[in-house]
Amino acid sequence: METTVYSSLSDEEIAENFQKIDDAACVKASLEQIRAYKNGDKTALRVRERILPSIDVAHERKKMNLTQKAFARILGVSKRTVDAWETGRSNPSPTAINLMLLLSKDPSLVSELETHGVPIPM
Repeated sequence: METTVYSSLSDEEIAENFQKIDDAACVKASLEQIRAYKNGDKTALRVRERILPSIDVAHERKKMNLTQKAFARILGVSKRTVDAWETGRSNPSPTAINLMLLLSKDPSLVSELETHGVPIPM
């Protein structure tokens, strides 16, 4: 897989910056931080926790009388993704959860999105 990166630095400057990085030292420092954190030093690592509201995807979809396919189209995901959420094989993203919560709170948005939303190819 090829990635395109845009930078104000020249290729030579980028290569020079990477040469200055000591990979072994970075890995060692990371492992030391992890070890300190596991041993109770909560300041050793910056840990970001996300607490997402729990949502019963199948319940919300059925409440709106939508098929998995229609629900997926509104949310901009595949039917397979909706099925994975409903069966617990994966979790919706924070954005998908927020959209589901909005749709649940105001079901008129469902018909609004079906009628005037941006068509999402499936």
